[in-house]
Amino acid sequence: MEKEHYSNLMEAINALTDKGYTEDFNAEGDQIVALISGKTFTPEELHIDEIHRFEGDTDPADSSELFAISAKSGLKGTLSMAHGAKHGQNADLIKRISSDHDH
Repeated sequence: MEKEHYSNLMEAINALTDKGYTEDFNAEGDQIVALISGKTFTPEELHIDEIHRFEGDTDPADSSELFAISAKSGLKGTLSMAHGAKHGQNADLIKRISSDHDH
């Protein structure tokens, strides 16, 4: 399956939501939190299905990444991480999630 190319972060989030990625994940401390359902996961319980990168319009430091993530339990959602600004995400934790992509 060929990966979709989206022009901006909101377009990607909306399209992934339509594909069933309805949860909003956040990497906090030593776990990934599903903000809508309140469930928590370890990186080993998750898989990154897609990664989308976006550059800032005026400043390359304003780039961001969007991860489409699925849990072994079947829950699917997205996690976004901004670069250049304080994003509050545990980037090392995200890197531990299995993926078929480089990240």
